[in-house]
Amino acid sequence: MKHTVVALRLALILFTLLISLRNVTHVSGGDRAWTSYGPNRNIDVMAIAIDPVTTANLYIGTAGNGVFVSTDGGDEWFASNAGLTSTQVWALVANPTTPATLFAGTDGGVFKSTDGGTIWRQANNGLTNPYVWSLAINPATPSTLYAGTSGGGVFKSTNGGATWTVANAGLTNRYVHTLLVVPTTPNTVYAGTMGGVYKSTNGAGAWVLANTGIALPGAPVPTIHALAIDPKTPSTLYAGTSGGGLFKTTNGGGNWGLANTGLTGVDVWALAVDPATPAGLYAATDAGVWKSTNSGGAWSAANTALGNTYVHVLAIDPRSPTAIYAGTYYGGGMFKSMNGGEGWRAANNGLTNTHVGALAVALQVPPKIYAGTHGDGLFMSIDGGATWSPDNAGLANWNVFALAVDPKTPTTLYAGTYYGGGVFKTTDGFFWDEANIGLGNRDVYTLAIDPQTPAILYAGTNGGVFRSTNGGAAWGAANNGLSSDTIVYALAIDPLAPATLYAGTDGSGVFRSTNGGATWGTSSTDLPANASALALAIDPQTPATLYVGTNGSGVFKSTNGGGTWSAAATGISVPHVNALAIDPQTPSTLYAGTSALDAAAAALGQAPQPALRLTDAGGVFKSTNGGATWVPLNDGLTNPFVMALAVDPQAPTTLYAGTDGGGVFDLQQPAPTPTPTATPSPTPTATFTTTPTQTATPTATPEAVMRAYLPLVLH
Repeated sequence: MKHTVVALRLALILFTLLISLRNVTHVSGGDRAWTSYGPNRNIDVMAIAIDPVTTANLYIGTAGNGVFVSTDGGDEWFASNAGLTSTQVWALVANPTTPATLFAGTDGGVFKSTDGGTIWRQANNGLTNPYVWSLAINPATPSTLYAGTSGGGVFKSTNGGATWTVANAGLTNRYVHTLLVVPTTPNTVYAGTMGGVYKSTNGAGAWVLANTGIALPGAPVPTIHALAIDPKTPSTLYAGTSGGGLFKTTNGGGNWGLANTGLTGVDVWALAVDPATPAGLYAATDAGVWKSTNSGGAWSAANTALGNTYVHVLAIDPRSPTAIYAGTYYGGGMFKSMNGGEGWRAANNGLTNTHVGALAVALQVPPKIYAGTHGDGLFMSIDGGATWSPDNAGLANWNVFALAVDPKTPTTLYAGTYYGGGVFKTTDGFFWDEANIGLGNRDVYTLAIDPQTPAILYAGTNGGVFRSTNGGAAWGAANNGLSSDTIVYALAIDPLAPATLYAGTDGSGVFRSTNGGATWGTSSTDLPANASALALAIDPQTPATLYVGTNGSGVFKSTNGGGTWSAAATGISVPHVNALAIDPQTPSTLYAGTSALDAAAAALGQAPQPALRLTDAGGVFKSTNGGATWVPLNDGLTNPFVMALAVDPQAPTTLYAGTDGGGVFDLQQPAPTPTPTATPSPTPTATFTTTPTQTATPTATPEAVMRAYLPLVLH
């Protein structure tokens, strides 16, 4: 068995070396423009909209990744989220007369775009419930829209989303999954709810139940997830349910009957009717796509080459009805059929759903980049992020929230995991072992390594700080001065005096220890009361200077080792700072990774919500003057929810951003313009090594750079 393991390790190392030889050239992201490289996992698709005029233009709404646009019928996709502060998109509709006007229903209300999704603006005036599950538009008067919400019922706008009013008279069940406007009589509207079907004949002025026949023996009325109408015979409608299959009415909802022959034991999430031949009907189910050619009289599976059978949404090209799109759940992404569902192919180029919570760069040749994800484990890149491969052998928990690299042995890496996974360790960069003794069943949010004695490391957990003095072989609590239930999100170590370290906590600000975590004292003077410190960064050349990123109050700076703090967020347009990174060679240059406040909670009055500008979706901000002022650095950053940052220590103009649902982005910045300097004096400069007589040379060695960089490990 031992020989087998050794052989496997050698084979994997050889394979990685071959890949590195093929990919030694870093793929540039372009000057001051971000490029998305992955790692890629297909997304969960919640909504599809097709431009009725130019049907090659497609839009999809996703679960947590916002809106994607394709202009070539789904062959390639691009994220389109500027101004979209909520990326949980449940519904999409396009104006039938001006298709560049789009509406998105999200967990943060309704957003509107008038330029094909390039820029979104919130359209929530009067919308008192922000959880918008469904949207419908009046085809005859497109300025009239309806929004179905989770618990708030139906809202109506008659001015293109500028204002909304409640339209719930008679609607006793207000969890509205789907809405349908009858094209020929647009004042007739149907609502599918968790309590069946409702109908209005006066533009949602009043609703009546239209449930007769929608029932199962001994069971309550099933939830209605989908409604579809025969475009040539509008009194014929179909209702897809969870638990009850499919129902059909031929008299406008007067009564319904089951239409389930061949379609049994499935939940129907979406329906689509062939506009040219309405007897052709498609159902999206948790068992794939099903097709009927006789108006629901009988059904058969249409799943050939459908790579994911949990289908959540369907759309038919109105000009070429044999072209059908299927959006799937559980990471399946998009599929397309060109022959009426007889065969499918994946259509996922450009789609990603990787939630990156941690980044680290190891000083190797070529350098390695590691990305820790939520639910997809660890990924590694050896070509500057251009390509990624899973790095999960032995990693029993795939929720990686923290990463740290040994500065002296960069093949040694630690991963902190969530949901009770603790810490894992690798000594070769490929195979992982648990390193949890003494940690117990705790979540690990951040890791930090002593740059002078790397066998000493610290873990910030949901039970305070833990310390190991033997490379993670065993841990002990280091919480004297912290409560036993303190959540520690961030850690930073003084690179010149590693016994001094700082901890950023949930709701209690910053704490400081000067004895390697043996005791802690509060270090939060002038920080906001009850501040959550999500990120810390320390100046490697002047360690008394450090920065903290907070949840709701931006960035603060201390120049006296955390004794006092002052606000340092001028120019940062959102106050939620998840990550900080500092240039190890020019510490006055630093970066902040941000995301917007929770728009849904704010809309419900649970948090103050200032007027949002287009830049307020978050993203990356840069300061070149030690935090005095910041500027946005978001060109090409299509996902503004930045959870992790890392600077390449050998090439600090290269920056990596890990996003919540958009994977990793790479930024290649232009090299700074050199400025004339005076002849250096012979005065010795400070050293960052353990040898007290050694002075820094004008060009730092990779190990010295990494020692300065590693205390900035980000959660």
